[in-house]
Amino acid sequence: MTRRHVVVGAGPVGLATARELVAAGHEVVLASRSGTGPELAGVQRVAADAADAGRLTQLATADGGAHALYNCINPPSYDVWSTYWPPVAAAFLEAAERSGAVLVTASCLYGYGPVEVPMVEGMPDAAEGTKGRLRAQMWADALAAHEAGRIRAVEVRGSDYMGAGITSAHVPMATPRALTGKAVWLVVRPDQPHAFTDVRDMGRALAAVATDERAWGRVWHAPTNQAVTPRQAVADVCASVGRPPVTVHGVPRWVLHAVGWFSPVMRELRETAYQFERPYVLDSSAITRELGLAPTPWADVCRATATNEVDTAALR
Repeated sequence: MTRRHVVVGAGPVGLATARELVAAGHEVVLASRSGTGPELAGVQRVAADAADAGRLTQLATADGGAHALYNCINPPSYDVWSTYWPPVAAAFLEAAERSGAVLVTASCLYGYGPVEVPMVEGMPDAAEGTKGRLRAQMWADALAAHEAGRIRAVEVRGSDYMGAGITSAHVPMATPRALTGKAVWLVVRPDQPHAFTDVRDMGRALAAVATDERAWGRVWHAPTNQAVTPRQAVADVCASVGRPPVTVHGVPRWVLHAVGWFSPVMRELRETAYQFERPYVLDSSAITRELGLAPTPWADVCRATATNEVDTAALR
């Protein structure tokens, strides 16, 4: 059945979600602040302020109403979360309630906080840092509205992204230099197991939970391959296009703290430093078992990261 879907946020996650929905035969409206960007077949681009509940409601109620409203927003800077997210989250809740569209939120793993075991759906959101508490509260508010019957809501969480179009994550940021054969530096410790989610798998998961009533009212983890060390991830990305491995260094924590005195963004990384210093493992078996979504093969994830090309044939 063809349905209308409104995806807000035209970054890599929003684009991946829009492509997946179009491939499934749906009508897609892709909203961003400017409303501009490369033309995508089957996608209507529009301008919208994510904190404007009225505009979001207008988009979700136009042309007979949207089936789902997707929060695929990426804040403009890492150091503005505390002021950026609350009005945006409130706008999405209001728009979902007024329009009746399913609220589908793309999220991260920050809400869990530091854990000693693989992260799995149903673990408590026990983060103590500002960013983790913000994301946890966003889901708590959405879930409360869902359970009260005011909206229908679902959230998908992914780990650090890899794949085409990703420019601000650990391995993709190091990839251009690594492909020239030069040594790279990573904030994350290079020999600790770390989960990496292909952005296309995030888009597949968002599209799947939006259209399956069984999925609503809970958190899902995007299909994600078994954790590997960042050192191995960089080597595998290089190997995917026939390049040799390079030396991978980890940035010492004292450097992170020192640079934080001069860089607001780097200062904000202190709160989530635990993600870089210990195993960071994601269990996504539930979405595979219950909804049939398996992660894109690791070799395809690495090749997409190296070439920065979207290969829709690799999705499955």
